[in-house]
Amino acid sequence: MARTTFKGGIHPRYFRELTRDKSIKEAKLPDKVIIPLSQHAGAPAEPTVKVGDEVKAGTEIGKSDKFISSLVHSSLSGKVVAIEKHPHPVLGSAQAIVIEGDGKDEREEFTPRDPEGVTPEEARKIIARAGIVGLGGAAFPTHVKLTPPEGKEIDTFILNGAECEPYLTGDYRIMVEKTNEVVQGLKIIMRTLGVKQVYVGIEKDKAEAIASLREALRGEEGVEVVPLEVRYPQGAEKQLLKTLLNREVPIGGLPLDVGCVVNNVGTALAIYEAIGLGKPLYERVVTVTGRVVNDPVNLRARIGTPISNLIEECGGFRGEVGKVIIGGPMMGLAQHSLDTPVTKGTSGILCLGEKEVALKEETPCIRCARCVDACPMNLLPTEIRKEVRARRWERLSEYNILNCMECGCCQYVCPADIPLVHLFKVGKSELRRIKRS
Repeated sequence: MARTTFKGGIHPRYFRELTRDKSIKEAKLPDKVIIPLSQHAGAPAEPTVKVGDEVKAGTEIGKSDKFISSLVHSSLSGKVVAIEKHPHPVLGSAQAIVIEGDGKDEREEFTPRDPEGVTPEEARKIIARAGIVGLGGAAFPTHVKLTPPEGKEIDTFILNGAECEPYLTGDYRIMVEKTNEVVQGLKIIMRTLGVKQVYVGIEKDKAEAIASLREALRGEEGVEVVPLEVRYPQGAEKQLLKTLLNREVPIGGLPLDVGCVVNNVGTALAIYEAIGLGKPLYERVVTVTGRVVNDPVNLRARIGTPISNLIEECGGFRGEVGKVIIGGPMMGLAQHSLDTPVTKGTSGILCLGEKEVALKEETPCIRCARCVDACPMNLLPTEIRKEVRARRWERLSEYNILNCMECGCCQYVCPADIPLVHLFKVGKSELRRIKRS
């Protein structure tokens, strides 16, 4: 089919050379893990263990009775020593279960299944029991995504290997090093959804990943590996849908509203491991990077590992550090504590020097409209900015501010250095508050 592309977007410098050609390393087993009970979209989990309980890697330690939620598992064998608030990469602080390891790394025994032998309903149950969520950043519970509501017909599945954020290379290394496992996960998703049309979207600069997946999927009917233009935010679901299918998700809608489901390659790997190996989601690949890190690399780290452990494992810092960000530089969040733990949604730990994060003085808007051209959601950042600063909260709905995905494209191109993303976050928060009241 003829390919289209999405409007807007930018071409930042990517800095992927820092980690792109290094194999994934196993992170050292931490002495202690801090496992938040809220590390997924939806309802937070409630503890199913108490202080003093002995656990193993893979032991269920938190769950919720809500459909949109996810089970939480221990990532170490050892003892529960506390259930209390700790730093959280997104929420600031949140309830977490603290486990002191015993150094044995004993694991719960789960029965592996033949990936080709499980029914769709069995697959969903195993995925839910394994606590799998989207590993691309949104952390939406995967069993929910693979259970479309009645009346929503899904005809296409997209495996997202774009990884468009600068600095991050974890998905790329997974595609190169775990090709067959990713393909097994892809096939499980295909059978679970019952789809016959599948696209694997990978940016063109990931040539080895494209070649590896094409070879592994050779002869697979209905599956196409598509090289994508290198452009941020190519990996966002709505932009992928526009590029691959020329379908536009309605405002406030989801990909399933246009007959599609999208999953990240790391999620596909986790699905294979849950079914084929009987392994819950208690570790993930994290890119630890930045020019002030001595030895940037991708680490397979246990959930709950303090980010300070991983930075230290990469040789620590060289020079003065200005910010430590969870995620990438465009949509990641700066952290106030190095005690913040790795969660299921932690794709990267980005360390930037003081000069890299020095704030520039804001100057008046010159009405150049570069932000309008760059916006991949067809919004009007110039007008939204005016309404937020005038505190005209109700008028923000007219400009569809809630459709903003905070990708940062507008702020990146702004010659006046206006903190547009910050202003939009404020506006969205106030508008939601008004709607709730």
